[in-house]
Amino acid sequence: MRRSYEFLDHPGPIPFAHRGGAGRPENSMAAFQRATDLGYRYLETDAHATADGVVVAFHDRTLDRVTDRTGAIARLPYAEVAKARIGGTEPVPRLEDVLGSFPSARVNIDLKDAPVIGPLAETLHRTKAWNRVCITSFSTRRLAQMRARLPMYTDRDVCMALGPRGLMALRAKSYGGPTAKLVRLAATGVACAQVPYGLGPVPFVTEAFVEEAHRLGLQVHAWTVNEPAVMERLLDIGIDGIMTDELVALRHVMAARGLWPRPLPSDGPPPEDRHGESPDR
Repeated sequence: MRRSYEFLDHPGPIPFAHRGGAGRPENSMAAFQRATDLGYRYLETDAHATADGVVVAFHDRTLDRVTDRTGAIARLPYAEVAKARIGGTEPVPRLEDVLGSFPSARVNIDLKDAPVIGPLAETLHRTKAWNRVCITSFSTRRLAQMRARLPMYTDRDVCMALGPRGLMALRAKSYGGPTAKLVRLAATGVACAQVPYGLGPVPFVTEAFVEEAHRLGLQVHAWTVNEPAVMERLLDIGIDGIMTDELVALRHVMAARGLWPRPLPSDGPPPEDRHGESPDR
């Protein structure tokens, strides 16, 4: 029996801005602002918790790669993390600020480490954002721990994605494997499979994979798709969502097929990139 998830209530394939998209420092408020300016209403980000329990939208465990500071986020108080600048210019945003600054956006959240689970549950409860998020992780254990927290805060259906074990089971099922485990997962709140579009030169997302997911009531979202030819192939086989860094390219591909979502009534006319980039170029 299919369950209803407000997060997935979208006309046609969902365009996701992966870490806010290329063109601005990743996972920054500037990147998320550019994505929404281009008409994106689904933002993909990552979640870590600082030593004092503040949830930040940030991909790596450490500040080293993309900021002007160093250190593990889980070992630093937020006051120290707040001093870091992504790309030397942009502060590390709190997830609560992302949710509050873009109230019409839906946010796909990747749990990056176990310490974020409790603070994230508290953040989503405090912001009443359960219906606006989808929770995913590369760890089946982290997803199970997060799922166990849901009844404490909400009786609404919260969108969650399959973990690695579930994805492998779904892939096996697309080749004729057993179904029982996937049916059980779908009954516990799992609503979608979020997968790489390929493994090296081999497609991971095939027509059989998508069809099997759909038979089980699951959507399929592919990441991180930056080539227009791959976007076209995925749309041809019935993909339900595409995560991309190349926001303008995906908008162009979807618009050419009549799939680009109309702006919300309060948003006004479709914007051009305020920084001079045409959304469809």
